[in-house]
Amino acid sequence: MPNLYKSTMSKNVNLHIIKTKKFKTNLINVFLKRPLRQDEVSKNALLTMVLGRGSKNYPNTKVLSEELENLYGAAFVWDTAKKGEKNIIRIAFQMVNDMYVKDDHVFKKGLSILNDFINNPLVENNKFNEEYVKQEKKNLIERIEAQKNDKMRYAYDRCIEEMCKGEPFALSEYGSVEDVNKITPEELYSHYEDIIKSSEIDLCVVGNVKKDEIEKIIEENLKFNVDSVVPVKREKISGAREEVQVVTDEMDINQGKLTLGYKTNVAYEDKLYNPLVVYSSILGGGVNSKLFKNVREKESLCYYVFSRIEKFKSLMFIGSGIEFDKYERAIEVIGEQIDSMKKGDFNEDDIISAKNSIITSVRSMTDSAGMLSDFYYTQSISKTNDSIEEIIEKIRRVSKEEIIEVASKIQLDTIYFLKNKGEEK
Repeated sequence: MPNLYKSTMSKNVNLHIIKTKKFKTNLINVFLKRPLRQDEVSKNALLTMVLGRGSKNYPNTKVLSEELENLYGAAFVWDTAKKGEKNIIRIAFQMVNDMYVKDDHVFKKGLSILNDFINNPLVENNKFNEEYVKQEKKNLIERIEAQKNDKMRYAYDRCIEEMCKGEPFALSEYGSVEDVNKITPEELYSHYEDIIKSSEIDLCVVGNVKKDEIEKIIEENLKFNVDSVVPVKREKISGAREEVQVVTDEMDINQGKLTLGYKTNVAYEDKLYNPLVVYSSILGGGVNSKLFKNVREKESLCYYVFSRIEKFKSLMFIGSGIEFDKYERAIEVIGEQIDSMKKGDFNEDDIISAKNSIITSVRSMTDSAGMLSDFYYTQSISKTNDSIEEIIEKIRRVSKEEIIEVASKIQLDTIYFLKNKGEEK
């Protein structure tokens, strides 16, 4: 398992070094933590697309590509994500480890490029390159509109939107077409100037590196000047509404998409969080789950069915693809499986199968530098700080009684159904 070292580089800038011999590359992720807010989520998404187009010394993708090729095929990625009600901007630079090439300064050169894009973006007259902004606004709008093409994901997101209406969690990490259209090159650059000075920043390095050496190289080659940070509040957790809300949308589709949203009433800091993860796996975690066996196999009500926990917001969703006329029966049988979990209608084999599946999934994070970095960063911002081995040990210790206790807390809040136009529900 990897070794983790943490330190503070400067005010509001944290360094996480994840030392592992598993990879021949070194990865550095720069995470900027922002509140998930309507007034900036579209700008943050657009920023990750515009900033990667060029910097003062690498003004276009051709010049950058040549430089990355000189660094033995280094990779440079900008993206944005939603973690609960936190909007995370990520800048990733992955390069070969110095020990595998005839160059002792690959990491240093990589940081120099990274620093140029962060601190010397391509700016003309206090605004980003107008053509780049125009092109990337078009690309971002296409990405937002393309979300409708994945009907399973669309139904899932729409359920969240309705269930959490009026809360930040209802927002998409890509923002909205309306807000993207309004952004100007001047406004976007002004926003970047603000967030680079007012965001808590975490640097995560993954690779076979020496702690003291890496700290020194980063201090010398990657500069940040963060003043007072914008606070990012802990997500609010609430119980289910008194009466379950039912939302139906229509589209030209061949298969109905049913998503049920539940309040788990279990916070991620709670001792029952790991039992909740096991509960969800037994319920809808795969081919051995109760939902798969009963809703899909026994009753032939769906093409797929799964349950998923939204950790930061203490929610659980059950998603399923069904025939339009099986809507009522599908809800009924799903409800029966929820009730059976409350009654403890599952055995030791179910628990062992669920635990093994979770442990395999947790362990698989060590197979990817990106997943390792994301895992430890997520642990850091949630202040849970358990290592991979500690999580595995906690999963192993989960008891049937704890799973039943979790089951008693689950409350249905929202039923969302995406059906074909003109279909009766």
